[in-house]
Amino acid sequence: MTHLFLADTVTPSEQDFSREAGKETAMAKDILGEAGLHFDELNKLRVLDPEVTQQTIELKEECKDFVDKIGQFQKIVGGLIELVDQLAKEAENEKMKAIGARNLLKSIAKQREAQQQQLQALIAEKKMQLERNSVLLVILI
Repeated sequence: MTHLFLADTVTPSEQDFSREAGKETAMAKDILGEAGLHFDELNKLRVLDPEVTQQTIELKEECKDFVDKIGQFQKIVGGLIELVDQLAKEAENEKMKAIGARNLLKSIAKQREAQQQQLQALIAEKKMQLERNSVLLVILI
């Protein structure tokens, strides 16, 4: 602890005492520093070096900022995942609609083929009936 003297003049003996006290304080700080004890800016005794304490506080703040940013990132990624899931569901629904439409077109094509075959069979039957009628008509004439 340093001493301040409030006097207009300082005698040589007081100057020597002040220098001696400063040396003793510095020596005490060195000895305590070697033992792992330090004084902070308020002259309180600390186990950690004030610089290490400051770095620890800065690291704690950086870690808090990092955790906050990770939280924000997780929210953004969560929203993105939800959006992608919704798009995947919509794509799956559209795919199912397309498959259903394709199957419907195939069944319509098969129905038309079957209808065409029925009509061709009906045409063939009508042609045979026309030939029979033509033969009968020729016989009658």
